[in-house]
Amino acid sequence: MNQYDVAVIGSGPGGYVAAIRCAQLGMKTAIIEKYSTLGGTCLNVGCIPSKALLDSSHHYEDAIKHFEEHGIEIPGDIKINLEKMISRKQAVVDQTTKGIQFLMDKNKIDVYEGIGSFKDATHITIEQTKGKSQILEAKNIIIATGSKPSSLPFIKLDKERVITSTEALKLKEIPAHMIIIGGGVIGLELGQVYKRLGSEVTVVEYMDRIIPGMDGGLSKELMRVLKKQKVKFLLSHKVTSVERKGKEVIIKADNKKGEEVILKGDYCLVSVGRRPYTDGLNAEAAGVALDDMGRVAVNNNLQTNIPNIYAIGDVVKGAMLAHKAEEEGTMVAEIIAGQKPHIDYNLIPGVVYTWPEVASVGKTEEELKEAGVEYKSGQFPMRALGRSRASMDIDGFVKILADKKTDEVLGVHMIGARCADLIAEAVTAMEFRASAEDISRMSHAHPTYAEAVKEAALAATDDRALHI
Repeated sequence: MNQYDVAVIGSGPGGYVAAIRCAQLGMKTAIIEKYSTLGGTCLNVGCIPSKALLDSSHHYEDAIKHFEEHGIEIPGDIKINLEKMISRKQAVVDQTTKGIQFLMDKNKIDVYEGIGSFKDATHITIEQTKGKSQILEAKNIIIATGSKPSSLPFIKLDKERVITSTEALKLKEIPAHMIIIGGGVIGLELGQVYKRLGSEVTVVEYMDRIIPGMDGGLSKELMRVLKKQKVKFLLSHKVTSVERKGKEVIIKADNKKGEEVILKGDYCLVSVGRRPYTDGLNAEAAGVALDDMGRVAVNNNLQTNIPNIYAIGDVVKGAMLAHKAEEEGTMVAEIIAGQKPHIDYNLIPGVVYTWPEVASVGKTEEELKEAGVEYKSGQFPMRALGRSRASMDIDGFVKILADKKTDEVLGVHMIGARCADLIAEAVTAMEFRASAEDISRMSHAHPTYAEAVKEAALAATDDRALHI
């Protein structure tokens, strides 16, 4: 029987980062993955492939809508080769997952392919293909089994016409009309991909706004831009049935007046969030407790009720984000090594990779109002930047929320070109408890999109933005 200091179940961003950090800290480490490729949902059927399709579809949209204005003329029809686009996406995935295998080899981490389940608190049974199995022993175990797409009780996911994000990443045709149930991050990103490629796209959302977890200003601006791109929205609509008839999918929903609305399309993407995945883990054999939402229950050190077993990422409470899982993987490895790391969950940024991109960190205006915190707000529009006009990316804004008395930055919310990258500046500033004036006095290169952060900080400091 092979023995380890640490065994990690699951090789997504949380799991593989935890394994690497454990190995760096001198621990003999194993990682167990049920699929033939490493990287979990994020690398295989989530973050990475969706970004590949977002980039490809963005290039196509630029070619048919914007190149001519730049003085670029392409004779003849510009055509989509969806098969090639999907193939490129898969090549990106393959290269990335092979990179994780390289990192495992480099750090001398043993990789086991199979379903890992608890035999007891220190032993894991690995069910491999062809009915084979083996058992390994570990002093410490990290559960990093991630999440799977959620559905609604009355929806039958046939994975052909009624699909999840996994199937949406490898369609063999461009839908004529894709109906998306759920106006969150995943639905909007994939909706924009297929809208660019020529699909009619309708988003049905139960709440009264899209991206409901983010600042209301971002929701409003993103919806304005997407409507301009001809995406249709049905907000405050409760889906009551989804039925497939041949190549047609019929969706029924009740609006806020209680009136029934019927939609017909050829594909329905069910994008109503994700659920923690513990199937086959056999947590009860180790005595590990789950909470009432099916997540592994953990304390502030991500330790379960069994002292040598930890859990990280989507399978525990908190935002289901790859970078949050990575931070947790690092933290648990360092705790096992006797160090005292910490995570400030308020400073885990959230990003929507539509175009314009949406990014946020810290408190929203709604949260500050609810908590009774006195704050000031500074906002600067992207269209006032020379860089934005040069690239024709003029939608969006940066908003900085700061404490009214101390000027400490409490939240930063932005929508615009490259905001997924710009948000790191806000995270850094808030990690060091910067004031809005601190940011306003830092030199930002000209011309850049980042100047909007400085201008928003000037607006928050004393309503003294320079370029508006």
